[in-house]
Amino acid sequence: MQLSDFDFNLPEDLIALRPAVPRDAARLLVSRPEHPIEDAIVKALPKFLRAGDVLVFNDTRTLAASLKSTRAQRGPVGGPVGVDISLHQRVNSSQWKAFVRPAKRVALDDVLTIQDALQAHVIGIGEAGEVTLAFSKSGAELDQAIAQFGSMPLPPYIARKRAVDAQDAQDYQTVYARAEGSVATPTAGLHFTPNLLAALDAAGIERHWVTLHVGAGTFLPVKVDKIQDHVMHAETYEVSAQTAAAVSRAKAEGRRVIAVGTTSLRTLESIVDPDGQITYGGGDTDIFITPGYRFKIVDGLITNFHLPKSTLLMLVGALIGMDALHEVYRHAIDARYRFYSYGDASLLWKAPTS
Repeated sequence: MQLSDFDFNLPEDLIALRPAVPRDAARLLVSRPEHPIEDAIVKALPKFLRAGDVLVFNDTRTLAASLKSTRAQRGPVGGPVGVDISLHQRVNSSQWKAFVRPAKRVALDDVLTIQDALQAHVIGIGEAGEVTLAFSKSGAELDQAIAQFGSMPLPPYIARKRAVDAQDAQDYQTVYARAEGSVATPTAGLHFTPNLLAALDAAGIERHWVTLHVGAGTFLPVKVDKIQDHVMHAETYEVSAQTAAAVSRAKAEGRRVIAVGTTSLRTLESIVDPDGQITYGGGDTDIFITPGYRFKIVDGLITNFHLPKSTLLMLVGALIGMDALHEVYRHAIDARYRFYSYGDASLLWKAPTS
């Protein structure tokens, strides 16, 4: 398929710069095969599910992963250069992969200084502007420094329009976030409140957890015309034996499994071995789900509305079919749903052939 198959025009004023208050007051578009699209609110989610359904959430916690640094001048002329760092993926206790801007001003062996208190030595430069940084602190000490000097890594389409502020530290984090390590938030989960979680429990809907640490690569544009030529960045996941057993039991009993967010979906679809058995444990996944993919676990998806030409939009097209994808996005734009990370939500059921 061509990248142009996933393009659409979005009015600028539909890009949400702040979330709904309360979180579960966001709108919810419901799409089922061979049924008209329904408009609701997230708080009403339990009525669209049934007892025995399994919701799988990503419990990753987002780091303050955007750092401002200074690179010392090179040679007798010029001065220090400001460099923005976007942490991408933890390598070990003292090293991270990151994206830097302006990338052309950073070279191997450069030292980037953050607030005169933390140094990052550039020890590797990869493709697409990715660098590997070795920090002057490690472990918990490094994590504390990142939390102190960093800011929440809002997506570029928000950060270009307003500054990150203290409210984002709360807004850009799910209420159930636990395992620290993401540099972007799994935003479908932002709609859930303690009251909504309690209502799901009361309705007999199971809740289980996976962890996938979202990398900054989630914001990278697709730059190839043929989507099969795109290369995904790997992300680290962890699935407990309890979650794997619960999902296996649900599938064996014919109950539905619904992923809360594309990160949960990608994790679930990554833990099926060649014999069709659902496994547990940890690893890295670079799974790229596009139309034609045969889903092994997931029956439905709760997700926000995604950017044109994005890998997330391709995933949605794979789940519900291309005709339904275009119908959903036309409806969302005509009905003035709010888009992207702080926007509204959708509940999408898998097409029969997916």
